[in-house]
Amino acid sequence: MSISKELLDILVCPLSKAELVLDGDTLVSTDKETRRRYRIEDGIPNMLVDEAEELSLDAWTEIMKRHGKA
Repeated sequence: MSISKELLDILVCPLSKAELVLDGDTLVSTDKETRRRYRIEDGIPNMLVDEAEELSLDAWTEIMKRHGKA
């Protein structure tokens, strides 16, 4: 189950307020400094910073390239 484009358009990273990209069943912040990945569980984004994963710079860069953000 995916999230709608309308929801994706209004969601931002709660830590950096940066745009998010949908990557599989996760949302990834486009902010290079924080590089957070948020899980989507049962179609509902888990936007809790404490439960988000901080990606390595290499992993984040690969995701951004895949989505045309780098």
